[in-house]
Amino acid sequence: MDTLTTNRISALFEQRSERLLNVYFTAGFPHLDDTRTVLRGLQEAGVDLVEIGMPYSDPVADGETIQQSNGVALDNGMSIKTLFAQLAGCREDITVPILLMGYINPVLQYGVENFCRMCRQVGVDGVILPDLPLDLFLAEYAPTFREYGILNVHLITPQTTDERIRFIDQESDGFIYMVSSASITGSSKGISDGMRAYFERIDAMNLRNPRLIGFGISDQETFDTASQYANGAIVGSAFIRHLQDHGTSAESIRSFVQTIRP
Repeated sequence: MDTLTTNRISALFEQRSERLLNVYFTAGFPHLDDTRTVLRGLQEAGVDLVEIGMPYSDPVADGETIQQSNGVALDNGMSIKTLFAQLAGCREDITVPILLMGYINPVLQYGVENFCRMCRQVGVDGVILPDLPLDLFLAEYAPTFREYGILNVHLITPQTTDERIRFIDQESDGFIYMVSSASITGSSKGISDGMRAYFERIDAMNLRNPRLIGFGISDQETFDTASQYANGAIVGSAFIRHLQDHGTSAESIRSFVQTIRP
């Protein structure tokens, strides 16, 4: 990996490999200025990684809960520029690895090199861009991301062929995002037999990169199950609902995290 310094995501997986918890929230939700509050609350609650959603008007991979949070955040005035302004200086007290999750169009509008430069400047470690095909990333954008030390985390699904998974593993750094089912976020109810078979298939491939399972992880049971087959899991929609219903206080966030990983 051609980065200027050791990436916090890579360092985390070198230090720990089991039951890692990554929590997603939408920047600027419920209120525009909540981003740093939620980020700090998640760190204090002991999560291992934080995934901050960059709101977009057409979040095609996301279910109703995250779509609605995107709409609220956009109405609040959230943008990539505003998010970077909110994250400026966060590394004075935030040590947890940070990923930005979103869609490629706003990044292209912002400018890929400007985006990577600002990620590095404010302390973002990686991105997840579900609608950016790996082949296009490698052909057009990989050198820029590597220049600034920003990891691009790639997704696999139950429909991804073994050959493609091997290729993704070869071209990935940090971790692989295992989408638990061929659905949108927040739509799964528990871990099905089909999901377990998929988890077992991927586990048996002995991939080079660690893996986190996302989509459908909403409580201790689903987190524990996912952690049997991967290095941990990603929680998103359940946390967005919690913020909506219970607010962004440190106590509220800590209580949620404890329901996932006591």
